Parts: sequence; structure tokens; C-alpha cells
Amino acid sequence: MSAPPPAARRTVLKGAAAIVGAAGAGAALTACSTETNSGAGSPAVPTAPVELGAAADVPVGGAKLYRERKVVVSCPAEGQYRAFSAQCTHAGCVLDKIVEGQGNCPCHGSRFDVATGKVLRGPATDPLPAVPVRAEGGRLIAG
Repeated sequence: MSAPPPAARRTVLKGAAAIVGAAGAGAALTACSTETNSGAGSPAVPTAPVELGAAADVPVGGAKLYRERKVVVSCPAEGQYRAFSAQCTHAGCVLDKIVEGQGNCPCHGSRFDVATGKVLRGPATDPLPAVPVRAEGGRLIAG
């Protein structure tokens, strides 16, 4: 009984290319996944009042991200606060940082002005929803 003929080099290369292509597509889909950054399963804005922390933690002329509460708060002037949902309006990922007044969406790169909620760079097209916020006893309350 004779051994089967060896696979042609072209056949082996085609098979390897198909495997690499499938793996690459899977990696691309994983990179685009919002599962680990998603706000899925919870509303984009607080449905009940939530305490965020000390009002003094938000610098005048700056902003602070409360990622676990999905809220970003800015302080345009002493004692004045504005808050927005920190959940991207494109795919629902929660913003991961603020750099130079811009909230960053880690999933697809959208950028938002944290003082106004306005979209600065897509793919998001809708601004961040406003969230009521107030200072009470030196603490910030959102919702």
C-alpha cells in the first residue's frame, strides 16, 4: 500500500491563508466589541439621585469622569456644575478618560466636549445626554 501523495504547496498555503484570515477577522470583531466597555444593561443616565463625591473633586474650569456611575461633571465656574452621561451615543461604551476637555470613547474613538456634551469626533453623531446635577452639603448629587 502506498502513502498518499503530499499536499501541493499551493493547497497548504491557501489553507494557511484562510486560517489567518479567519483569525484576523475574529480579532477585528473582538477589538470592536463593546462588551467590556459597555453600559448595556443599565440606563445611560441615572434614574434616581446618586452621590458622586466631593464637589471640590471637580476643578473649576475642568471636569471629572465618574466612570462607575457613567457620569461626567464639569465646573465652568466656582459652584456651577454641568453633568452629562458618560455613555457614548454611538455604541454605548462608557468613556474611559478626559484629555484636554475631551471625553474619550475607547471603543471607536468618538470624542465629546465634556463641558457641553457636544460630539467633537465621530463615529458618534448625537451629543451626550444632559444629567441633572447639584451640590448639596459639599457633595455632588446626579440624577
